[in-house]
Amino acid sequence: MSYAATLSGQRFVFRDLRHLLASASPLRSGDVLAGLAASSSTERVAARLALADLPLSHFLSEALVPYERDDVTRLIIDAHDKAAFAPIASMTIGGFRDWLLSHQADTARLAAIAPGVTPEMAAAVSKIMRNQDLIAVARKIEIITRFRNTIGQRGVLASRLQPNHPTDDLKGIALSTLDGLLYGSGDAVIGVNPASDNVENGLALLDMLDTIRQTYDIPTQSCVLTHVTNTVEIINRGGAVDLVFQSIAGTQKANEGFGVTLGLLHEAHEAAKSLNRGTLGDNLMYFETGQGAALSAGAHHGIDQQTVETRAYAVARAFSPLLVNTVVGFIGPEYLYDGKQITRAGLEDHFCAKLMGVPMGCDVCYTNHAEADQGDMDALMLLLGAAGVTFLIGVPGADDVMLNYQSLAFSDILTTRSVLGLNPAPEFAAWLEKMGLYDATTARALAPPLRETELSRMIGFQP
Repeated sequence: MSYAATLSGQRFVFRDLRHLLASASPLRSGDVLAGLAASSSTERVAARLALADLPLSHFLSEALVPYERDDVTRLIIDAHDKAAFAPIASMTIGGFRDWLLSHQADTARLAAIAPGVTPEMAAAVSKIMRNQDLIAVARKIEIITRFRNTIGQRGVLASRLQPNHPTDDLKGIALSTLDGLLYGSGDAVIGVNPASDNVENGLALLDMLDTIRQTYDIPTQSCVLTHVTNTVEIINRGGAVDLVFQSIAGTQKANEGFGVTLGLLHEAHEAAKSLNRGTLGDNLMYFETGQGAALSAGAHHGIDQQTVETRAYAVARAFSPLLVNTVVGFIGPEYLYDGKQITRAGLEDHFCAKLMGVPMGCDVCYTNHAEADQGDMDALMLLLGAAGVTFLIGVPGADDVMLNYQSLAFSDILTTRSVLGLNPAPEFAAWLEKMGLYDATTARALAPPLRETELSRMIGFQP
């Protein structure tokens, strides 16, 4: 089936749904690299006109990747909730946008329809929305998850404390953890990307982080972002696993590039469930995604990078995760060229995931060879805060010396909370106040000097 629109006396024809969606996407370097971008701004607008008139129900009859060839497609189709879809079933993409922006689409109704929204529907409607539209709708959506604390409520901005170290030095990681805690960071998770990705190292890192958590009775969770197969083995060896981490993508082939299948994720989820470590809830998974991952693996099946990214949220949704985040600028300028493209992608990812019922956070970041700087990150950070982002990631000094990219500093997240009147997770905020580290009435970190003996204790833990 082809799609068409006439604009300024010129008729534009789009050969199939993939072509239409790709042509309607805002310009980004990854789609240009893949040969999928619209040839002109006029063609892009024409594609959006044609897309706006397309019924939502059409996305249930035309698969972007054939059902028989792709387990993500099968998951999307087989898990679709027809009852949840019913209230919006008669709408076009344009009508859906209008409804989302109306007072009728309140928090309760948006939660009710989420299981009926497919990734392709979410991606399609985002393509005809301005940045302010993405923010206005996303901030109405509340997706609450729990493990040892509660995140996702309106008025709460959680944070991942990312204390990476280039040699996985335990004292260095502990010191960075202390730095983040002094700034009120770490309620979403204290999560380490290991420099040495193996089971023995993962066991040592998790033991150290769990010792800190238990010693100071911190109501949070820890995670070593190792491959899911390592995490399963760590669980088998009795390691202190709170959350199971895995990078995921929007096609079966792309996930195979990460060394995972849906079955393997299910196995890991069941293994984590058997530990029963959560005290407030059983949201046990932590997923990371990012635009360009499928294209970089040659596994995008001719789908534009934003749409195939959104398909990854169907994978995440199937496991009721505690956390999901897009590492929005990490993959580099080949896919998101500059600050403008990174900003748009971050707002799209957040909107689409939340619309589908996925608790989305963001690593507001860029690589040093991108046409972006910390000013761009400041803007995206505050825009996402206004949009109700579930959590942001902070690293010491905004410079990850292990992964070699630029993110947010712990103080940046504190600034976002202060400027927008947001607080940490309530259980974590209460702990910070008890420790004399936080004033919830002003959303301000107090960060008093710790006694030297306390500092020595924290950085002196051994595995």
